[in-house]
Amino acid sequence: MRIDHIDNAKRRVLTWGGDMLKKRLGRTGLEVSQLGYGSMGLRGPRTWGVRVVSDEAADRFLNLVLDSGINFIDTAPDYGITEQRIGQFIGQRRSEYFLATKCGCAPIQHADHLETRHTWSQDVITRNLESSLHQLQTDHLDILQFHGGDADSLQRNGLIDLLLNFKSQGLIRFMGVSSSLPELPGMIALNVFDTFQIPYSCLAPEHHDLITQAAETGAGIIVRGGIAQGGPDAEIQRPALNDVWTRARLDEVLPSGMKRAELVLRYTLTHPCCHTTIVGTCNPQHLSENIAAASTGPLPQDLYAEVSNRVASLSRDV
Repeated sequence: MRIDHIDNAKRRVLTWGGDMLKKRLGRTGLEVSQLGYGSMGLRGPRTWGVRVVSDEAADRFLNLVLDSGINFIDTAPDYGITEQRIGQFIGQRRSEYFLATKCGCAPIQHADHLETRHTWSQDVITRNLESSLHQLQTDHLDILQFHGGDADSLQRNGLIDLLLNFKSQGLIRFMGVSSSLPELPGMIALNVFDTFQIPYSCLAPEHHDLITQAAETGAGIIVRGGIAQGGPDAEIQRPALNDVWTRARLDEVLPSGMKRAELVLRYTLTHPCCHTTIVGTCNPQHLSENIAAASTGPLPQDLYAEVSNRVASLSRDV
């Protein structure tokens, strides 16, 4: 199978500047900004949630992301018109960022909302790739990730071999998976993925050891949820995460002058196997604050240990 409109000869060498701290994304060798951009918030109208961003705002924000030194963008066909917006507004700057999207996505657009669902068939995966390349206005994807699934389904339906075929054609550079418990251990055991996208933060640390196990295979680690939507100060509240913060009494150890979101983000970045964490925002001030927090670096070890112990004690008390 070939996708004829792709011209690999047009691929440009990736170059960029900026002072953002970068890490190597495992065996991919990609030097990615430790703060990446999760683009779900640019999904547009008739999807879900409370934020609806105009084309003009999406244009300004995507260019601001690149101007700020972020060079890793994560998206998915499930995210409404996000892929289209990335291609339209920063497709001409493709040489400045690494691009990761997902597959297995078979969304249904209803009159007033987008229903997301995942289907593990070769036809769906192939259509996802064709559509993503077209919408994103690129001739290759740096990473194509399975959007969930389980190890048995991916193998049984020949989907790993399919992505390896895409890779051999130069349509994708690396193969990844976005996964979590209970499927994640089986995915790690396959030992075929170049990257893993895994949820993690101090308020939801259950994947801590699995992140390490995944990294030990040589894979790059992309953390999602690494700022826990900002914790109790979030624009969009997550009561379950706020409850962890409150019960662990983390305000007691929050250093003077440090915002809650900064502590959460820097805690995530302190995990030695976190190569990049994708943070989604459409607010320029929040973006600036996230960049400043990431640039400050990991938490001091004593604070990191205290936060870890307080959160861990909650599960021991159950």
